Amino acid sequence: MAFLRSSRFWLFIMIVMLSAWVYRVHGQAYNGFFIADPLIPISEIHQGGPPRDGIPAIDSPQFDTARDTHWLSDDALVLTLDWNGAQRAYPLAIMNWHEVVNDSVGGQAIIVTYCPLCGSGMAFLPNVAGRELSFGVSGLLYNSDVLLYDRQTESLWSQLKSQAISGPLKGSVLQLIPLDLSTWGEWRERYPLGQVLSRNTGAKRDYSRNLYARYQQEAGLIFPVAFASRRYHPKERVLGVTIEGKSKAYPFAELAKGQEDVLLDQFQGLMLRIRYNAQARTGAITTLRGEAVPSVNAFWFAWYAFNPDTEVFTAPKPQKTRNRLR
Repeated sequence: MAFLRSSRFWLFIMIVMLSAWVYRVHGQAYNGFFIADPLIPISEIHQGGPPRDGIPAIDSPQFDTARDTHWLSDDALVLTLDWNGAQRAYPLAIMNWHEVVNDSVGGQAIIVTYCPLCGSGMAFLPNVAGRELSFGVSGLLYNSDVLLYDRQTESLWSQLKSQAISGPLKGSVLQLIPLDLSTWGEWRERYPLGQVLSRNTGAKRDYSRNLYARYQQEAGLIFPVAFASRRYHPKERVLGVTIEGKSKAYPFAELAKGQEDVLLDQFQGLMLRIRYNAQARTGAITTLRGEAVPSVNAFWFAWYAFNPDTEVFTAPKPQKTRNRLR
Protein backbone atom coordinates (compact mmCIF):
# COMPACT_ATOMS: atom_id res chain seq x y z
CA MET A 1 0.00 0.00 0.00
CA ALA A 2 2.91 2.29 0.69
CA PHE A 3 4.03 1.88 -2.93
CA LEU A 4 0.56 2.92 -4.16
CA ARG A 5 0.97 6.20 -2.29
CA SER A 6 4.56 6.76 -3.41
CA SER A 7 5.52 9.41 -5.96
CA ARG A 8 7.28 6.76 -8.06
CA PHE A 9 4.00 4.89 -8.50
CA TRP A 10 2.14 7.94 -9.77
CA LEU A 11 5.06 8.89 -11.98
CA PHE A 12 4.88 5.41 -13.51
CA ILE A 13 1.11 5.79 -14.08
CA MET A 14 1.62 9.17 -15.72
CA ILE A 15 4.28 7.75 -18.04
CA VAL A 16 2.01 4.85 -19.07
CA MET A 17 -0.92 7.18 -19.70
CA LEU A 18 1.25 9.62 -21.64
CA SER A 19 2.70 6.81 -23.76
CA ALA A 20 -0.80 5.50 -24.52
CA TRP A 21 -1.91 8.99 -25.53
CA VAL A 22 1.11 9.45 -27.80
CA TYR A 23 0.44 6.14 -29.54
CA ARG A 24 -3.27 6.89 -29.92
CA VAL A 25 -2.93 10.47 -31.15
CA HIS A 26 0.44 10.68 -32.84
CA GLY A 27 1.26 7.23 -34.12
CA GLN A 28 0.95 3.50 -34.04
CA ALA A 29 3.23 0.54 -33.66
CA TYR A 30 3.52 -1.90 -36.56
CA ASN A 31 5.90 -4.86 -36.60
CA GLY A 32 7.97 -3.14 -33.94
CA PHE A 33 8.15 0.18 -35.83
CA PHE A 34 6.69 3.28 -34.19
CA ILE A 35 5.03 5.27 -36.96
CA ALA A 36 4.19 8.85 -36.11
CA ASP A 37 3.02 11.56 -38.52
CA PRO A 38 3.98 9.68 -41.71
CA LEU A 39 3.91 11.22 -45.19
CA ILE A 40 1.17 8.78 -46.17
CA PRO A 41 -2.13 8.00 -44.41
CA ILE A 42 -1.29 5.70 -41.53
CA SER A 43 -4.54 3.82 -42.18
CA GLU A 44 -3.12 2.76 -45.56
CA ILE A 45 -0.12 0.99 -44.03
CA HIS A 46 -0.83 -2.73 -43.76
CA GLN A 47 0.91 -5.66 -42.18
CA GLY A 48 1.86 -8.05 -44.94
CA GLY A 49 2.06 -11.12 -42.72
CA PRO A 50 5.76 -11.76 -42.06
CA PRO A 51 7.34 -9.96 -39.09
CA ARG A 52 10.24 -7.57 -39.42
CA ASP A 53 13.05 -9.43 -41.26
CA GLY A 54 10.74 -12.45 -41.67
CA ILE A 55 11.74 -12.00 -45.30
CA PRO A 56 15.53 -11.93 -44.88
CA ALA A 57 17.54 -9.44 -46.89
CA ILE A 58 20.76 -10.68 -48.49
CA ASP A 59 23.62 -8.79 -46.87
CA SER A 60 26.64 -10.65 -48.23
CA PRO A 61 25.68 -11.58 -51.77
CA GLN A 62 27.75 -14.11 -53.65
CA PHE A 63 27.88 -14.34 -57.43
CA ASP A 64 28.47 -16.97 -60.07
CA THR A 65 29.48 -16.36 -63.66
CA ALA A 66 26.81 -16.52 -66.31
CA ARG A 67 28.46 -19.37 -68.19
CA ASP A 68 28.72 -21.42 -65.00
CA THR A 69 25.04 -20.93 -64.12
CA HIS A 70 22.81 -23.75 -65.40
CA TRP A 71 19.80 -23.82 -63.09
CA LEU A 72 17.83 -21.04 -64.83
CA SER A 73 15.64 -21.65 -67.87
CA ASP A 74 15.99 -19.32 -70.84
CA ASP A 75 12.63 -17.68 -70.12
CA ALA A 76 13.32 -17.14 -66.41
CA LEU A 77 13.11 -13.47 -65.43
CA VAL A 78 16.09 -11.66 -63.95
CA LEU A 79 16.66 -8.10 -62.78
CA THR A 80 19.68 -6.77 -64.66
CA LEU A 81 22.22 -4.16 -63.67
CA ASP A 82 24.73 -2.64 -66.08
CA TRP A 83 26.32 0.07 -63.99
CA ASN A 84 29.71 1.33 -62.87
CA GLY A 85 31.48 -1.25 -65.03
CA ALA A 86 29.58 -4.25 -63.67
CA GLN A 87 26.97 -6.45 -65.33
CA ARG A 88 24.89 -8.40 -62.81
CA ALA A 89 21.70 -10.43 -62.88
CA TYR A 90 19.42 -10.99 -59.88
CA PRO A 91 17.00 -13.87 -60.62
CA LEU A 92 13.42 -13.28 -59.51
CA ALA A 93 13.51 -16.88 -58.31
CA ILE A 94 15.78 -15.59 -55.52
CA MET A 95 14.39 -12.09 -55.17
CA ASN A 96 10.89 -13.47 -54.51
CA TRP A 97 12.22 -14.88 -51.25
CA HIS A 98 14.47 -12.01 -50.14
CA GLU A 99 13.27 -8.76 -51.78
CA VAL A 100 16.42 -6.82 -50.76
CA VAL A 101 20.08 -7.27 -51.67
CA ASN A 102 22.57 -4.96 -49.95
CA ASP A 103 25.30 -5.02 -52.56
CA SER A 104 28.28 -2.98 -53.74
CA VAL A 105 29.76 -2.33 -57.16
CA GLY A 106 33.27 -0.97 -57.57
CA GLY A 107 33.34 0.11 -53.95
CA GLN A 108 29.97 1.90 -54.27
CA ALA A 109 27.15 0.59 -52.10
CA ILE A 110 23.87 -0.14 -53.89
CA ILE A 111 20.58 -1.69 -52.86
CA VAL A 112 18.61 -3.93 -55.22
CA THR A 113 14.94 -4.35 -54.30
CA TYR A 114 11.98 -6.33 -55.62
CA CYS A 115 8.35 -6.40 -54.53
CA PRO A 116 6.64 -9.61 -55.74
CA LEU A 117 3.17 -8.18 -55.07
CA CYS A 118 3.81 -5.23 -57.40
CA GLY A 119 6.26 -6.95 -59.76
CA SER A 120 8.56 -3.96 -59.27
CA GLY A 121 12.34 -4.12 -59.27
CA MET A 122 14.31 -0.99 -58.37
CA ALA A 123 17.92 -0.23 -57.47
CA PHE A 124 19.16 2.72 -55.43
CA LEU A 125 22.25 4.38 -54.05
CA PRO A 126 21.73 4.03 -50.28
CA ASN A 127 23.50 7.24 -49.31
CA VAL A 128 21.53 9.89 -47.46
CA ALA A 129 23.06 13.05 -45.98
CA GLY A 130 26.54 11.57 -46.28
CA ARG A 131 25.50 8.41 -44.47
CA GLU A 132 25.59 4.92 -46.01
CA LEU A 133 22.50 2.91 -45.14
CA SER A 134 21.71 -0.79 -45.21
CA PHE A 135 18.16 -2.04 -45.61
CA GLY A 136 15.83 -4.77 -44.48
CA VAL A 137 12.22 -5.81 -45.11
CA SER A 138 9.80 -4.34 -42.59
CA GLY A 139 6.92 -6.73 -43.29
CA LEU A 140 4.73 -3.67 -43.93
CA LEU A 141 3.05 -2.55 -47.14
CA TYR A 142 1.73 0.65 -48.66
CA ASN A 143 -0.35 0.39 -51.84
CA SER A 144 0.55 -3.32 -51.77
CA ASP A 145 4.20 -2.30 -52.19
CA VAL A 146 7.01 -3.25 -49.84
CA LEU A 147 8.05 -0.80 -47.14
CA LEU A 148 11.77 -1.11 -46.55
CA TYR A 149 13.53 0.10 -43.44
CA ASP A 150 17.06 1.30 -42.92
CA ARG A 151 18.90 -0.28 -40.03
CA GLN A 152 20.68 2.89 -39.01
CA THR A 153 17.61 5.00 -38.16
CA GLU A 154 14.68 2.55 -38.60
CA SER A 155 13.00 4.98 -40.96
CA LEU A 156 10.45 3.33 -43.25
CA TRP A 157 10.90 3.71 -47.01
CA SER A 158 8.38 3.21 -49.80
CA GLN A 159 10.02 1.38 -52.68
CA LEU A 160 7.92 2.85 -55.50
CA LYS A 161 8.02 6.35 -53.99
CA SER A 162 11.80 6.00 -53.43
CA GLN A 163 11.21 7.99 -50.26
CA ALA A 164 11.27 7.66 -46.49
CA ILE A 165 7.68 8.00 -45.29
CA SER A 166 8.38 7.99 -41.54
CA GLY A 167 11.22 8.12 -39.03
CA PRO A 168 14.21 10.41 -38.61
CA LEU A 169 14.88 10.46 -42.38
CA LYS A 170 11.27 11.17 -43.34
CA GLY A 171 11.10 12.98 -46.67
CA SER A 172 14.54 11.88 -47.83
CA VAL A 173 14.71 10.41 -51.33
CA LEU A 174 16.96 7.62 -52.59
CA GLN A 175 18.71 8.08 -55.92
CA LEU A 176 17.40 5.60 -58.48
CA ILE A 177 19.88 3.81 -60.74
CA PRO A 178 18.96 1.81 -63.86
CA LEU A 179 17.69 -1.70 -63.21
CA ASP A 180 15.89 -3.58 -65.97
CA LEU A 181 13.94 -6.81 -66.31
CA SER A 182 15.14 -9.36 -68.84
CA THR A 183 14.91 -13.04 -69.61
CA TRP A 184 17.85 -15.14 -68.55
CA GLY A 185 18.45 -16.34 -72.11
CA GLU A 186 18.67 -12.80 -73.51
CA TRP A 187 20.92 -11.54 -70.74
CA ARG A 188 23.26 -14.56 -70.74
CA GLU A 189 23.77 -14.23 -74.50
CA ARG A 190 24.59 -10.55 -74.15
CA TYR A 191 26.80 -10.88 -71.06
CA PRO A 192 28.39 -14.36 -71.00
CA LEU A 193 30.98 -13.09 -68.51
CA GLY A 194 28.43 -11.31 -66.34
CA GLN A 195 27.77 -12.12 -62.69
CA VAL A 196 24.65 -13.87 -61.40
CA LEU A 197 23.37 -13.75 -57.83
CA SER A 198 24.13 -17.13 -56.27
CA ARG A 199 21.60 -19.36 -54.54
CA ASN A 200 24.17 -19.63 -51.76
CA THR A 201 22.41 -16.96 -49.72
CA GLY A 202 22.83 -18.43 -46.25
CA ALA A 203 19.07 -19.04 -46.02
CA LYS A 204 17.20 -22.29 -46.57
CA ARG A 205 14.72 -21.52 -49.33
CA ASP A 206 13.32 -23.53 -52.23
CA TYR A 207 14.33 -21.27 -55.10
CA SER A 208 12.67 -23.58 -57.61
CA ARG A 209 9.26 -22.67 -56.16
CA ASN A 210 7.43 -19.49 -57.19
CA LEU A 211 5.07 -18.57 -54.37
CA TYR A 212 3.47 -15.85 -56.51
CA ALA A 213 2.83 -17.75 -59.76
CA ARG A 214 -0.96 -17.85 -59.32
CA TYR A 215 -1.19 -14.35 -57.90
CA GLN A 216 0.66 -12.89 -60.90
CA GLN A 217 -1.97 -14.27 -63.27
CA GLU A 218 -5.12 -13.40 -61.31
CA ALA A 219 -6.81 -10.01 -61.47
CA GLY A 220 -7.41 -9.84 -57.73
CA LEU A 221 -5.22 -8.02 -55.22
CA ILE A 222 -4.51 -9.10 -51.67
CA PHE A 223 -4.13 -5.62 -50.20
CA PRO A 224 -6.01 -2.39 -50.95
CA VAL A 225 -4.55 0.47 -52.97
CA ALA A 226 -5.38 4.18 -52.96
CA PHE A 227 -6.09 4.48 -56.70
CA ALA A 228 -7.30 1.82 -59.12
CA SER A 229 -7.85 1.68 -62.87
CA ARG A 230 -9.57 -0.93 -65.04
CA ARG A 231 -7.91 0.30 -68.20
CA TYR A 232 -5.68 -2.79 -68.31
CA HIS A 233 -5.47 -6.09 -66.47
CA PRO A 234 -4.15 -5.24 -62.98
CA LYS A 235 -1.11 -7.49 -63.51
CA GLU A 236 -0.36 -6.20 -67.00
CA ARG A 237 3.29 -5.21 -67.01
CA VAL A 238 4.24 -1.67 -67.92
CA LEU A 239 7.49 0.21 -68.30
CA GLY A 240 7.10 3.32 -66.19
CA VAL A 241 9.34 6.37 -66.29
CA THR A 242 9.33 9.61 -64.31
CA ILE A 243 11.06 12.71 -65.67
CA GLU A 244 10.96 16.08 -63.93
CA GLY A 245 8.02 15.05 -61.79
CA LYS A 246 5.89 13.74 -64.67
CA SER A 247 5.28 10.04 -65.26
CA LYS A 248 4.43 7.92 -68.27
CA ALA A 249 3.59 4.25 -68.63
CA TYR A 250 4.28 2.04 -71.62
CA PRO A 251 1.98 -0.99 -71.27
CA PHE A 252 3.26 -4.07 -73.03
CA ALA A 253 -0.30 -4.66 -74.24
CA GLU A 254 0.18 -1.48 -76.30
CA LEU A 255 3.79 -2.14 -77.28
CA ALA A 256 2.75 -5.59 -78.55
CA LYS A 257 0.60 -3.91 -81.21
CA GLY A 258 3.70 -2.56 -82.94
CA GLN A 259 5.60 -4.33 -85.70
CA GLU A 260 9.04 -3.57 -84.28
CA ASP A 261 10.83 -4.18 -80.99
CA VAL A 262 11.95 -0.56 -80.70
CA LEU A 263 9.78 2.47 -80.05
CA LEU A 264 10.86 6.10 -80.24
CA ASP A 265 8.80 8.44 -78.12
CA GLN A 266 9.21 12.00 -76.92
CA PHE A 267 8.39 12.72 -73.29
CA GLN A 268 9.15 15.84 -71.28
CA GLY A 269 11.25 17.19 -74.13
CA LEU A 270 13.46 14.09 -74.20
CA MET A 271 13.50 11.59 -77.04
CA LEU A 272 13.37 8.08 -75.58
CA ARG A 273 14.24 4.77 -77.17
CA ILE A 274 12.19 1.92 -75.70
CA ARG A 275 13.57 -1.50 -76.56
CA TYR A 276 11.19 -4.28 -75.60
CA ASN A 277 10.27 -7.94 -75.88
CA ALA A 278 6.49 -7.89 -76.04
CA GLN A 279 6.14 -11.61 -75.45
CA ALA A 280 8.39 -11.74 -72.37
CA ARG A 281 7.15 -8.34 -71.10
CA THR A 282 10.71 -7.08 -70.69
CA GLY A 283 12.52 -4.00 -71.91
CA ALA A 284 14.67 -0.97 -71.18
CA ILE A 285 14.61 2.76 -71.87
CA THR A 286 17.56 4.82 -73.10
CA THR A 287 18.21 8.15 -74.75
CA LEU A 288 19.06 8.27 -78.44
CA ARG A 289 22.72 8.32 -77.36
CA GLY A 290 22.24 5.03 -75.55
CA GLU A 291 22.34 6.49 -72.03
CA ALA A 292 20.23 4.44 -69.63
CA VAL A 293 17.09 6.15 -68.34
CA PRO A 294 15.97 4.69 -64.98
CA SER A 295 12.56 3.07 -65.38
CA VAL A 296 10.38 0.61 -63.50
CA ASN A 297 8.93 -2.60 -64.91
CA ALA A 298 5.89 -3.16 -62.70
CA PHE A 299 2.28 -4.31 -62.71
CA TRP A 300 -0.18 -1.76 -64.06
CA PHE A 301 -2.16 -1.56 -60.81
CA ALA A 302 0.99 -0.70 -58.85
CA TRP A 303 2.22 1.95 -61.27
CA TYR A 304 -1.23 3.57 -61.34
CA ALA A 305 -1.64 3.41 -57.55
CA PHE A 306 1.48 5.55 -57.14
CA ASN A 307 1.00 7.61 -60.32
CA PRO A 308 -2.73 8.22 -60.83
CA ASP A 309 -1.96 11.18 -63.12
CA THR A 310 0.36 9.16 -65.34
CA GLU A 311 0.39 9.57 -69.08
CA VAL A 312 -0.13 6.31 -70.93
CA PHE A 313 1.32 5.37 -74.29
CA THR A 314 -1.27 3.97 -76.67
CA ALA A 315 -0.39 2.35 -79.95
CA PRO A 316 -1.62 4.27 -83.00
CA LYS A 317 -4.57 2.69 -84.71
CA PRO A 318 -3.75 1.13 -88.07
CA GLN A 319 -4.98 3.16 -91.00
CA LYS A 320 -7.73 1.58 -93.02
CA THR A 321 -7.27 1.39 -96.78
CA ARG A 322 -10.24 1.78 -99.07
CA ASN A 323 -10.64 -0.38 -102.14
CA ARG A 324 -11.49 1.75 -105.12
CA LEU A 325 -13.57 0.39 -107.99
CA ARG A 326 -12.17 0.99 -111.39
